[in-house]
Amino acid sequence: MNRCALFAATVLVAAAPALAQTHRTFTAEALRGDFKVVLAPEARLNGKPALLSPGHRIWGADGHQLLHGAIVGQTFPVHYTLWPDGMIKEVWILNAAERANKVWPTTPAQAAQWRFEPGTQTWQKP
Repeated sequence: MNRCALFAATVLVAAAPALAQTHRTFTAEALRGDFKVVLAPEARLNGKPALLSPGHRIWGADGHQLLHGAIVGQTFPVHYTLWPDGMIKEVWILNAAERANKVWPTTPAQAAQWRFEPGTQTWQKP
């Protein structure tokens, strides 16, 4: 490995913990809940049965994409989006900075009533 590649790899490894604590950007469609893969495509959202859609994406707290098989049986606090048919589209396992952002809708009804500020990634209740 040449010096430039070694330096770049060192910078990426050193930056990984900092990236995990950065609040990612979510859309107003993302809801908060608890997520568990039972046996793909079966999952649970907030304790209720749900299905992973074909082509779903699961993002780890560090921002890297995960395969559902790597997290079977584990429950995580997440933000998620659904397709119109109710299947799970995307899941983001929350890092500490995102979990600290306590006010986040858990239902479409809440999201419809609250006001979302995309720049600050915050929700305002009426």
